[in-house]
Amino acid sequence: MAIKVFSFFFFVYLLVEMHEIRAMVPAVIVFGDSTVDPGNNNQISTVLKSNFAPYGRDYFGGQPTGRFSNGRIATDFISEAYGIKPAIPAYLDPKFDIRDFATGVSFASAGTGYDNATSDVLSVIPFWKEMVYYKEFQDKLRGYLGNDIANHHLSESLHLISIGTNDFLENYYPFPTRSSEYPVDKYEIFLIGIASNFIRELYNLGARKIAISGLPPMGCLPLERTTNIMHGSACIEEYNDVAKDFNQKLQDSVTELNRELGGIQLVMSNPYYKLLEMIQNPILFGFENVATACCGTGYFEMSYMCDRMNPFTCSDANKYIFWDSFHPTEKTNFILADHAFKTTLTVFR
Repeated sequence: MAIKVFSFFFFVYLLVEMHEIRAMVPAVIVFGDSTVDPGNNNQISTVLKSNFAPYGRDYFGGQPTGRFSNGRIATDFISEAYGIKPAIPAYLDPKFDIRDFATGVSFASAGTGYDNATSDVLSVIPFWKEMVYYKEFQDKLRGYLGNDIANHHLSESLHLISIGTNDFLENYYPFPTRSSEYPVDKYEIFLIGIASNFIRELYNLGARKIAISGLPPMGCLPLERTTNIMHGSACIEEYNDVAKDFNQKLQDSVTELNRELGGIQLVMSNPYYKLLEMIQNPILFGFENVATACCGTGYFEMSYMCDRMNPFTCSDANKYIFWDSFHPTEKTNFILADHAFKTTLTVFR
């Protein structure tokens, strides 16, 4: 009798454990730009790299990895929050293989955008190629786990997309091609059409849990503020207004796709207001500097201009919102990731 009782409770325990395992996100799969690129650009021919000091000085072991920060990026913290692993590897990094990628992988490429013309500016991986890599990854995963387990694994995995700032700041505004073709609101619609089709393709490939990020207050990036000398290096409100308008259009698209695609869980994570809150109330978050970055003079340095030879780099990045003129510090990345995990991403827990 005691054996039967034990067996019953053991069976119940297994059912509970299996339910919890099924409810967990087994992997975080990432697409996008430098905000979520852990080092794919190291493996391609481009000037946009960050696999050298002082990048990565606060990462594990103080090693530069290709992340555009002094330490970890937001998706690393999200993976850790789900209890998976503390850092997501780059798909093109030869140090990793499918055993590592099965629990999280990033296809992102710094400098890329929704628009193919954006990736051409600095010869980085276009957004469509990230999808090609994803399909290749799926084949490897099925070979590793078997078809049925891999398909279930993919449907339960969280697919994260973070991209779009470069389309405006590296493409639309600096160069005349797109701005002569589209007024800015029509360009936003053009980009969101690409985003929507990308999500549809993910869905057709078996993804069911998807989070897409909106744009930050991109007019407040140090590089943009530096160009706004006539207005006291304040944030460029025109760019911020574009970001807000784009985010609203993206949210509308997310709502439509949730109606269109049966069984999908699609959410939009909006970093705009949390980052703006940090910029407007830095003391509340322990920051001292919001207008300039830690690396170099903090006004314009990024990538190779932000290197170990620059004598102006700050000693404590935790006092800064931005690490270089375009990218957040590890501390900022953690705050944004923590906010997303506790708000938008709760649906996946």
